[in-house]
Amino acid sequence: MKTSVLALLLLAGGAAPVLAQQQPQFTHYGFNGMYLNPAYAGIKGQGEINVIGRYQYYNLGNTRGDANGSPRTGLLTASLPIPALSGGVGLTVSYDQAGEVKVTNSTLSYSQHIKLGAGKLGIGIQGTYTYLSAGTFVAIDPTDPYIPYNGSDRKFDAGAGIWYESPKFYAGLSVNNLLRSTYHFSNQYGNAIPSYLGENHAYFTAGYNIEASSSVVVTPTVLVKAVLPGSFSSGDKLSNSKNYSFEGGVRATLDDKYWIGANYRQQESVSGLVGVSFAKDNAVRLGLAYDFIAFNQDARATSSYEILLSYRLPKPGLLIRPAIRTPRYSF
Repeated sequence: MKTSVLALLLLAGGAAPVLAQQQPQFTHYGFNGMYLNPAYAGIKGQGEINVIGRYQYYNLGNTRGDANGSPRTGLLTASLPIPALSGGVGLTVSYDQAGEVKVTNSTLSYSQHIKLGAGKLGIGIQGTYTYLSAGTFVAIDPTDPYIPYNGSDRKFDAGAGIWYESPKFYAGLSVNNLLRSTYHFSNQYGNAIPSYLGENHAYFTAGYNIEASSSVVVTPTVLVKAVLPGSFSSGDKLSNSKNYSFEGGVRATLDDKYWIGANYRQQESVSGLVGVSFAKDNAVRLGLAYDFIAFNQDARATSSYEILLSYRLPKPGLLIRPAIRTPRYSF
C-alpha cells in the first residue's frame, strides 16, 4: 500500500474517474497506536502527544515538472485517559500531500476500557472530518470533461476498533471510513464529477515485549493493512493482492532510554530506526527512521525519511493522600 498516492484513473469513453485512496503509512507504527485505532485512546493510563513528519520517496522525479511527486505527511496525535469514566479520549490531525492532491484529516476518538486479565480491553469509536483539495492536472486530452480542475470537497466519516494492552503484549484491530464517502471535484466547465472514493481500510497490529535482560527489552511488531470489500471498479478487491500490505519489525530498547530497530514493508522497503528518550522519567522521545526502497523501484525514489517527537505525560495521581493508619490507635 503506497502512502496516500492518489492515482488518477482517468477512464476514456465517458466513464467517470475515481481517485484511488491509499492512506498515509508510518514506519514508527509501533509508537503510533492512536493513528491506527480509536480504542487506543487513554489505554496506556497516561497522556501522550506524538508528532511525526514523513517525506516519502525523496526527490521522486516522475511528475512532468508540474508538482513534487514525493508524498509529504505531517501527523499530530494526542491521547488522554479519563479514569472517572474508565475510558480515554484521543485526537488525530494529519496533512498529506501527493502531487496536486492535498488531504487534511481531523479525528476525535473515545475508548471505553474494560479490565481483562493482566491488561485492559479498549472498545473505541471515532468521527473524522476530511478536507480534500486538488490543483490543476496535466491532461493528455485538455477537453476531457472528467479531469478535476482546482476543486475541493469535505465529508464526515466514522471508524471503530478494539485494542488490548498489557505490560507484555498489545494487539489492535480497527476499521475506518465506514461511510465510504465519495468526494466531488469540478471540471474545467464547472460541472461536478465524482473523483475520489474514501475506501474503508482495516488495520491489525500487535507487539510483544521480551525481557532479554534486566536492562534490555526486545519488541517484535507486526502491522497488516487491507482495503475492505465494496463496490469499486470492476475488480474483486478480495483477490487483488495490492489491497493488502504486511509489515514486520523488531526493536531493542535499553533502559527505556535508547532503542534501535529494523522493519520490513512487503514489496516496498527495509527500514532502520533509532531513538532516544530524555527528560524526567524519559518522558520525551525522539526517533528517526530511514526506509530503503528495495522493491518495485520503477515508479519510486530509493529512500524515505521519518522523524518522531513524542511526550508522555505523568500518570494521574491521587489528589488527596490516603490516611496513614497505625496499630497504636487501633483499639
